[in-house]
Formats: sequence, structure tokens, C-alpha cells
Amino acid sequence: MAAAHNLEMEEDVNLNRDREMKEMLEEEKMREYRAGKDPFKPKKVQRIVSKWMLPEPMRRTYLERANCLPPPVFIISISIAELAVFIYYAVWKPQEQWITLDTGILESPFIYSPEKREEAWRFISYMLVHAGVQHILGNLVMQLVLGIPLEMVHKGLRVGLVYLAGVIAGSLASSIFDPLKSLVGASGGVYALMGGYFMNVLVNFREMIPAFGIIRLLIIVLIIVSDMGFALYRRFFVPANGSPVSFAAHIAGGFAGMSIGYTVFSCFDKALLKDPRFWIAIAAYLACVLFAVFFNIFLSPAN
Repeated sequence: MAAAHNLEMEEDVNLNRDREMKEMLEEEKMREYRAGKDPFKPKKVQRIVSKWMLPEPMRRTYLERANCLPPPVFIISISIAELAVFIYYAVWKPQEQWITLDTGILESPFIYSPEKREEAWRFISYMLVHAGVQHILGNLVMQLVLGIPLEMVHKGLRVGLVYLAGVIAGSLASSIFDPLKSLVGASGGVYALMGGYFMNVLVNFREMIPAFGIIRLLIIVLIIVSDMGFALYRRFFVPANGSPVSFAAHIAGGFAGMSIGYTVFSCFDKALLKDPRFWIAIAAYLACVLFAVFFNIFLSPAN
């Protein structure tokens, strides 16, 4: 009798345990359903993005809370604005030719011009103007292909911070190292995104599948070499009656990305403001900005 009684008690305990487990699973499913997520079947796009943008230890965290809210509006908005300005100068503004840089673009109120450095907005607005079809297509493709996945993972505030840091670094560097040349294009911002991503791939190479890591590095290097070649051509090999454009923004944007961009993109699952690396990068960046401002006011040959 005692053995039978013990057997019945064990069966009751097992039934209760199974019932509790089922209830817990049902509650978990309901919570995930309300949140619009399925932890066991993450969306294919999010899985691909996690493999390309994050090292292995961070992917699960991203997939558990991945969503498209807010959507990647920053990169898309910036791209639309740059395309709209290009179309304006290509179609509505009279140009002798709009396939390459022409004098009409150099007279734009957006372009960075050494003679009009007191108009401070030009240090940022130059990113809206491009030197031709090749120039804008290259920048748009690069910032959309890289920027949208980055914004899906890190959200618009962080991506916007890195992008604009590259844009400002580009114009200030150009004003120092190429002080008598004009500047157009969003290459500073694009190179900042590439610089931050490049450093993350390099630092986390072993945690990102090696084959993928090599492919990513090769793609970045190929893009940089082709774009820098076009920039150098515009700077040094334009016709005698043409207007050369500075390329210093590419290099400065890349360095901004490898410092600020790296710290921002490596803090996916951490509070950015609590990371000392971020404040060190910001302090170094601000020191460079202050030096550039001092140079432009007191030492620039353009004065």
C-alpha cells in the first residue's frame, strides 16, 4: 500500500511539474507574440544582418530584441536629400554638363568654399552636393548598403553621430591640409561608417566567421581603393579649365570612423555614455576640432 501511495504521489508531482512547464512555455509564447517576436525563428533579414554586423557573442542578444522600430530613417533621409540636391543641379539649374563637376555646382550655397568659410553651415552642407553621376552613385550605394544594416543594429542616433562626425572632420581636415580647394560630397560621412565597421571586423575577426571576415575586409578595401582613385583623379588630373576638389575628407572621415565609429559600434549591448573609450574618442575629436577652428581663424592661407 505504501509503495502504491508513493507511486501515486510521484505521478502527481510529475503531472504538476509538466503542467507548470507548459504554463511557463505558454506564457513565454504569449509574451513573445505580444512583442511581435519569435525567439526560435528570427527573421531571415535580421539573421543576415547580425552575421555581417556583429561578432558571435552579440548576435543572440540582437536577435532576441531585433525589430524595425524605429526604421533606418536617418540614412534613407540623408540619401534622399543628397539625391534631391543632385537632381536640382542636374535638371533645373542650368549646366553645360552635369555628368561631371561644373561651375554651377561650385557656386552652390551648400558647397564648402575657402573664400566663404565664415558661412559655417558649409562645413556640413557640402555633403549634399556631388561632383557628378559617378560621385553620387558611389556614395549612395556605399552608405545605403552599409548604413541601413548598421542602423538596423545600432539605430539612427548612433549611426547619425558617426556619420556627421565624419562629415565635420572631412571639411575641417580639408581646410587645413588643402586650404585653397573646394569640397563637395558625402565621402567624409561614408568613410566614417566604413572606418567604424572596418575596425569592428578587424578587432573581432576571430569571432566573425573567418571566411566572412576576409570577404568583408576585401570588399571594404576594394571600395576604398576605387573611390580614392576617383577622388585623386578629380583632385590632380582635371582639365586645365576645370576645378579641382579636395580629397582630404575621405581620409579624415575614415579616421573619425576608426575612433568614434569603432567605440560606438562596439557598444551594441552596452550603455555608450558609460564606456570610457567613447569619452576618450570624443575628447580627442573635440581637440582636433578646436585646433582646426583656431587654424582657420588665425593661420589659414585662405585668409
